[in-house]
Amino acid sequence: MSRFIRRLEKVSDILNGLLVAIAGAFLVAMMVLASANVLLRSLGFPIKGTFELMGFFGSLVAAFALGKSQMGREHIAVDVLIQHFPVGVKKVLSGIGYFIAALFFVLTSWQTARWATTLWRVNELSETLRIIYYPFVYSVSLGCLVIALVLLIDMLKLVNGDKEVQS
Repeated sequence: MSRFIRRLEKVSDILNGLLVAIAGAFLVAMMVLASANVLLRSLGFPIKGTFELMGFFGSLVAAFALGKSQMGREHIAVDVLIQHFPVGVKKVLSGIGYFIAALFFVLTSWQTARWATTLWRVNELSETLRIIYYPFVYSVSLGCLVIALVLLIDMLKLVNGDKEVQS
């Protein structure tokens, strides 16, 4: 494997490890918040803004787990047709798939960041708790950019011959 790809992979590993740790903390916060709200609601004291916080925290959990999920192949892959192709064809199709997916997530990150910037400029706040939106939206943009990096590394490893084609 080339040094460049190894360096990219190391950066990706560190970044994804950090993001997954943050996602895990927010997932725990979601569980505590949901449990506390159920308990307190039954006593007549619901937690104000639970719906908003669950949405904000859920966006972080999902976005920050994207890259690590791709790294561990913890996603759904439908390969009913491709599994019957020769290895060379699978490699080309996988490379094209990685490229298109990386491009998609780069574009998604860019557009999400543009939206976050708009929310920042107009000082958009959540309805109940009056929390600023844009840090959460920027975080989703970061998650999309990180999965794009993972997909790019996968493509480079495939092209370099360091990665086996999934079947």
